[in-house]
Amino acid sequence: MKKFLLPLIMSAILFCVAACGTTTSKSGSTQTSQVTGGVIQVVAAENFWGSIASQLGGTHVHVISIVTDPNADPHEYETNSGDALDFAHANYVILNGVGYDDWGQQLLDANPVNGRVVLNVGNLLGKVDGDNPHFWYDPDYVQQVITQITSDYQSLDPTDASYFTQQQATFETALVPYQQRMASIKQSFSGTKVGGTESIVVYLANACGLDLISPPEFMNAVAEGNDPPTDTVAEFEQQISQKQISVLIYNVQTATAVTTNLKEMADQENIPVVGISETMQPPDATFQEWMDAELVTLQNALNANSLTQ
Repeated sequence: MKKFLLPLIMSAILFCVAACGTTTSKSGSTQTSQVTGGVIQVVAAENFWGSIASQLGGTHVHVISIVTDPNADPHEYETNSGDALDFAHANYVILNGVGYDDWGQQLLDANPVNGRVVLNVGNLLGKVDGDNPHFWYDPDYVQQVITQITSDYQSLDPTDASYFTQQQATFETALVPYQQRMASIKQSFSGTKVGGTESIVVYLANACGLDLISPPEFMNAVAEGNDPPTDTVAEFEQQISQKQISVLIYNVQTATAVTTNLKEMADQENIPVVGISETMQPPDATFQEWMDAELVTLQNALNANSLTQ
């Protein structure tokens, strides 16, 4: 992934909310002394985590998501002074981690604040730099994040602990349709061979029981913003020309000349093509609405392919 140096931070952001000292736990969250009263100020590096944080917090949180542009590649986000101010005033910050949003960690490092709680999702899940960072496409990982955010909210605002428990229950109920659709795809199409232009597809394919046969080196290179090895391009093209895959899933936010060519090849071979994204589309959707809409498209594509066999 491409990484960008943090722009110079104006001295105006050096004031911030004071609180008690913090320590970092193995979960990836920063534990803090209890904060009571008012609304928890939350900053999420990406809007998919922001949507989850907002629904779990309800009226007791105010959430700002930094990366929201559906036409931008989150890997390449460049921060500004407004982002720095948001981080400076946050009680709670959510980063994806493992190199996906290093710009967020740079903002935190540039302006340390006593009492600010930080959840690094990659750390929570025991991941390290180089691991696939697209955790929001794995429902089990999402559940771990939900549990951790709720726990952190309860630590920050213990007076309203029962409220956050109820919010978690309500949100998990709202997730049921998307979870059921994954289960339905797995039941009907388990083992079906599919292709993916980027590693964002890996967790989704696994959750749906699909057999992702695209060269891992190809998908990882595209995810890192690099040219995939020539032999993997040839292998991928062969998989399409020989119709070894039933559906091609591509990342609409990391399109390159190579991936666009594969998409066009799939169209020519009448292989259904499904686009998925790294940030919520539309940006005002909820996490579960976005996920379910993508799964509907995938399910329809798999159904359409099965009818031609």
